[in-house]
Amino acid sequence: MKVDVILGLQWGDEGKGKIVDVFSPQYDVIARFQGGPNAGHTIEFDGKKFVLHTIPSGIFHKNSMNVIGNGVIIDPVILFREIDKLSETGMKPEENLLIANRAHLILPTHRMLDSVFETAKKDAKIGSTLKGIGPTYTDKYARNGIRVGNICYPGFRKTYDNLKELHLKMVSSYNFDITALTLDGVPFAEYEARWFESIERMKDLKVLDAEVFINKSLVEGRSVLAEGAQGTMLDVDFGSYPFVTSSSTIAAGVCTGLGVSPHNIGKVFGVFKAYCTRVGSGPFPTELINETGEKLRQGGKEFGSTTGRPRRCGWLDLPALKYAIMLNGVDSLIMMKADVLNPFERLSVCTAYKESGKFLDSYPYELSSEGLEPQYTEVEGWHTDLIDSSSMEALPVALKNYVKFIEDFVELPIDTISLGPDRLQTLQRN
Repeated sequence: MKVDVILGLQWGDEGKGKIVDVFSPQYDVIARFQGGPNAGHTIEFDGKKFVLHTIPSGIFHKNSMNVIGNGVIIDPVILFREIDKLSETGMKPEENLLIANRAHLILPTHRMLDSVFETAKKDAKIGSTLKGIGPTYTDKYARNGIRVGNICYPGFRKTYDNLKELHLKMVSSYNFDITALTLDGVPFAEYEARWFESIERMKDLKVLDAEVFINKSLVEGRSVLAEGAQGTMLDVDFGSYPFVTSSSTIAAGVCTGLGVSPHNIGKVFGVFKAYCTRVGSGPFPTELINETGEKLRQGGKEFGSTTGRPRRCGWLDLPALKYAIMLNGVDSLIMMKADVLNPFERLSVCTAYKESGKFLDSYPYELSSEGLEPQYTEVEGWHTDLIDSSSMEALPVALKNYVKFIEDFVELPIDTISLGPDRLQTLQRN
């Protein structure tokens, strides 16, 4: 067996959580391989809506084991907030949830640093979710981090205090008023107390050598699906740097984020929206700062599931999509939110860029160049409701043409189309 992968091909928020939920019944193991509570994976079914930040999106299927991999960073407070909300619905998420002992912990002072660093950037802010993601990954690679496996060690509290002291020294150099800082609306000291309470609760969860579990699962013939967070265009190496996340969001990140060999990567499913969105700062060539952009935002309910911030909206960017497909070795495409484009009689699609009078048909190194202009091709919209479209064949001709236009450009099939937020509003070719 090999590890199949579901990941985003744009700037995140593509709808990966829904697709993982739809695909989960076909898999024995669902594993998050990177990111942290900056993710917001929304799943809707039976009239209920759930937003997951750390727990894998296969948690609603009792027959699937859900693994928080070593590449994920965990805030215990947020983790148990999720667990408790699921428990309120009658679920028992602890029964099919596994946590890698090598996953790193987000400390309250990591979140403090995130706020300090973002405030200090002033107009150059990157749009951080302020969940402590960047500082935690920084400590991980600086070899200062604290891992889940450390929580049962006798010297855990001393290790925590030493790292906290280091963080506070860093904060003091910014002349930041710590007394005014709140985390999720509560004073720092109160949040820290909750953090330690959650640490104690973590000792009752199933913590293990996740890389051994996953590789053993493959050897024993169990199917594994890796779930990505954020999106390719936010990858720390290949995204629109520096306006990116702090982890590897592409298929290559599965190997380090779960501890599997490249030989064990199977099919890669790439998820993208029928248009583009982005949260926070950073270049966005096809952004529409007008009535059309607002129409997309309202129609798609484009407000961050983690931060609540309104997402920036624009037309589909095919050069960026093709670039993301190349990086990930995508085998099959999944197009989300086609229904959001229902009201439009005409659609525009970016098929190239123009810079200093020269045409570029590929994703450039410096996407933020002021002289970069998207070049559009206009196509016919379907301008109708898709409620009666129960199969790919039943889709309006104009939507089929839109799909074909994208497929021809990126040279890859779109095998799944989402027509709404519910798991049942999903059409699959195969």
